[in-house]
Amino acid sequence: MELLGSGCGLALARLRLEPALRCTGTAACSPCLQARLRLALPPGTGCPTPSGISGAEDGDEGSLVGEASSSQPSITALLLLSGHAYASSRCVAVEVRAPLASAVPGQPLGWVTFQCFEAPLGSELHVTAYTDLHGRQKLSQRQRVPDCSWPMAQAAVPQCQVPRLQVSPGPKEVVVEVQGAAAGHSYTLRLYYNQSHSTSGSGHALTASGPMNYSLPADEVLPCLCLQVWPETQDPPRATLCPFSHDTEAWERLWARSRLVLHATEQALSWSLSAPCDVLAELVPCWQSAPTGPCQALPGLQQPAVGQGPQEFGGLQPHPNLCVQVWSSGQVRLTQCLQGPSVTSPGVLPGRTSDLLLLEHWGNASLCVLEQGACTPLASFTSTGAGQPGLLEQELRQDVVSGQCRQVWHPENGTGVTLWACPLHKYLRARWALAWMGVLLGAACLLLLLLLKKEDVKGWLKSLRADCGSKGPLRGCRALLVHASEPAAERAACAMMAALRSLGLAVTAAPGGGSGVAAWGPLPWLHAQHRRALCDGDTVIFLLTPAAVAATHQWDAGAMPGAGAPKSSPGTQHSPCPNDVPAVAPCEVFAAALSCAMPALAAGNGRYVVARLEALVPAVPPALQEAPAFALPSEMGGFLRALAGPGGWQQCQRLEPYVTAVAEGLRRAVGE
Repeated sequence: MELLGSGCGLALARLRLEPALRCTGTAACSPCLQARLRLALPPGTGCPTPSGISGAEDGDEGSLVGEASSSQPSITALLLLSGHAYASSRCVAVEVRAPLASAVPGQPLGWVTFQCFEAPLGSELHVTAYTDLHGRQKLSQRQRVPDCSWPMAQAAVPQCQVPRLQVSPGPKEVVVEVQGAAAGHSYTLRLYYNQSHSTSGSGHALTASGPMNYSLPADEVLPCLCLQVWPETQDPPRATLCPFSHDTEAWERLWARSRLVLHATEQALSWSLSAPCDVLAELVPCWQSAPTGPCQALPGLQQPAVGQGPQEFGGLQPHPNLCVQVWSSGQVRLTQCLQGPSVTSPGVLPGRTSDLLLLEHWGNASLCVLEQGACTPLASFTSTGAGQPGLLEQELRQDVVSGQCRQVWHPENGTGVTLWACPLHKYLRARWALAWMGVLLGAACLLLLLLLKKEDVKGWLKSLRADCGSKGPLRGCRALLVHASEPAAERAACAMMAALRSLGLAVTAAPGGGSGVAAWGPLPWLHAQHRRALCDGDTVIFLLTPAAVAATHQWDAGAMPGAGAPKSSPGTQHSPCPNDVPAVAPCEVFAAALSCAMPALAAGNGRYVVARLEALVPAVPPALQEAPAFALPSEMGGFLRALAGPGGWQQCQRLEPYVTAVAEGLRRAVGE
């Protein structure tokens, strides 16, 4: 073959890069770029062109395989190809010889294909082609090597065979299973919280060389927890899975670990929300009048939660009743009030907890009260008695105009609504002052009424004192117990007095009286007690024992010398049977008591009751048979009813439970 001189040459018409695979086995391939160069005979060259021979068409896809005959001239050119990646480069020199018979100036001759330039998955490759024509002609092109998203690479390139992740949640832990790991290839499993503020670092990573199970405590599972796995190769693809983004329990755990902190100054209110994950939420200021009451959202003041740093509510002034709520997915997740623990403030907040929140609409200057999820017009609020009674619309409007109300919210652009916190303590004080005046006036009227009915009041106080002195069913009743001076009578009298006093009955015993008897003497003191009992309507009880019966018979027979008792008439005298007179000495004090009582008893004056101890006295002496008599302890119920009297018994309906106890106490005293 005849070679032409240096005046002839080949020109580069086009450079094209295409993805390809360079394989050494069935599944042992590496990605590369195939370089294809289109060559042409430049116009205006000094190369002779045979007549009648047409060149190759532009659509010819065949490569130049130059086996020209020895009788035909040919064109020879030297091509230089270089490929540069981030961490590698390669240079190739190719000699090309083309038959001149098929060459037409300005028309393409064919393609030259180089198989191929290797580079890491997804890296950028810079390919340049040179010729020696006219001082090196150059074509250049940049293209990325295919990554594992290329379908041909997923099954043929070992680096693209990424293990799969399977998550199995449980009540106490979550199991992460790595499946499909290639044998003999190591891989890395990483667990991390996907968040913008990156406070948790790179997370936790571990390396393994085969299928494995990793257990994670359920307390560490949050919505932003993600899993990532990749093979240990150069620039490997990674499989990422975030399976807990819609898990309800994970979200509840996230909100439990979140914290809302308020920062209050004299003229501004700011907040900061700290959470382990990024949250899609809104912060809504609200007004809480009572510590345990509902929080009324302030209209138009909500703003999205962005980032973790402090953010300010523009135009919102601090107040003790202000709170901030965090809303997410239609629910209140967090609530923090300015009177709560997670609040930083320079000192006492302006305003009072009893303040009323008013909303003023711009344009018509109308006022309404924010309460119970609605805005009640001020006129309706004061006229229907809702909220704090006694408020007047004109007074509240005057407070707003005069500056006594604190402006809680004022929009910066001067449109919309304005919120006012108006004090109510002065109205509350006025209401309590009126209430106290009414109480004092009622007390004065009652005192005047008592003064006008002084005597009635004395009787009422007396009965009240008697009622307050005892709590038993016989409270307010009094009795004079007359008994003989002998051991059996004294034991029975002590037991009876103790039992009757527990029922509320005021009992005086004779003989007895303590200092009164010592000062007056037995007979004068006894006469004084009897006279008082008759005047006050008290009951006189005669306790019959053997000595008392002997004194009664002696008095009845008129045999008591010096007693001073009146003799009974012949028709009323009795001659006792010798069997009825006990063989004991009569009691002079008991006989003296009979001298005081018998005239009143015969005339039907006074209240007298006879109580005989049935174990010692078989019958009541004739002189005392006109008075109601009861055998004790068997007739204790009738005895107690007689002490209560007709009216008293109707007022004291609880005597029956005491009958047994009083009777048992008297029985034990008599049996000693």
